[in-house]
Amino acid sequence: MLQYSELRTQGTELSSKFEEFWRRLDLDQSRHRLAEIEAELSKEGAWDNPERMTPILREKSVLTAKVTGGEKLLAAKADLDEWMSLAKDDNSPEILDALAEQIVSLGSELADAELAAFFGPEDNADAILEIHPGAGGTEAQDWAEMLLRMYRRWAERKQFGIKVLDFLPGDEAGVKSVTLQISGPYAYGLLDAEKGIHRLIRISPFDSSGRRHTSFASVDVYPDAGLDIDIDVKEEDLRVDVFRASGPGGQHVNKTSSAIRITHLPTGIVVQCQNEKSQHRNRESAMKVLKARLYDLELKKIQAEKQENYDSKNAIGFGSQIRTYTMQPYQLVKDHRTGVEVGDVGAVMDGELDKFIRGYLLAGRQ
Repeated sequence: MLQYSELRTQGTELSSKFEEFWRRLDLDQSRHRLAEIEAELSKEGAWDNPERMTPILREKSVLTAKVTGGEKLLAAKADLDEWMSLAKDDNSPEILDALAEQIVSLGSELADAELAAFFGPEDNADAILEIHPGAGGTEAQDWAEMLLRMYRRWAERKQFGIKVLDFLPGDEAGVKSVTLQISGPYAYGLLDAEKGIHRLIRISPFDSSGRRHTSFASVDVYPDAGLDIDIDVKEEDLRVDVFRASGPGGQHVNKTSSAIRITHLPTGIVVQCQNEKSQHRNRESAMKVLKARLYDLELKKIQAEKQENYDSKNAIGFGSQIRTYTMQPYQLVKDHRTGVEVGDVGAVMDGELDKFIRGYLLAGRQ
């Protein structure tokens, strides 16, 4: 157990860190803007056009989270002050244990609040997340499906919305490609840390000899700013192909050409959607993904980031991975950009990704 002098030093340092951050938080401005939004939402006819309300509701969600988090942070600081005062007069083990717990609690709350300060306005968009297996057939396709489950579980933990925009199943197992829309406060800002090649090392369940295999899958993330995004997409710049959606065959085979593939000729970006039964709805989803990818390119020009789109990135293979998930002969997940490591692979695959995301943001999102 730590001595009172050590806890007092930790508490004092944490209090100073809190005061510095609190001066920059400016909750009064957020509360004022929330009141304005509430007044706007209560106006007669405000909900006549639900699509127009989407960005307003997204802003409200973010501001509410900021105010709630700030109030929770302030309450944790008040609790720390109270335990610091009690420990000054009473150094009993019970008081010091409680003080130590409160220091950990406030430190955690403060770390979360500081993490949110890394985000810019564009990070508040929903995320379009694509997963593509690398070479390797069933092995890689199974790995892609494992990643799909991982991101679903991560989103569920954060109570984010999840919508499948496109899904192409594997031949025997797994997926050939999948596109998700993940909705929630700063979904894009958080998931941007996941963009890159993910490598899996395990004893393959598809190998009867029980040999160890290495599989790769690519994750791409784009900001979703909706269909009304200010990106000039001309019809003459698009090539639209209609085809029958892939499926399991038999009595379930798709007999109509409802799947859509759109090629943006100036950039070479290709998107497709076959998840909906309606050709119109597939086209709408494909346009959403196309606009998200074009918006992503525009953001990178503005921010002068030297990143390439999926068609020109490194091969999905050795030497290009951002993270390795080792299941055998030992258990370890390592992010090669930041050095962050986690020994509980099962927890990571169950959606516990925040340690990696935090490490990426703190490293400057390079």
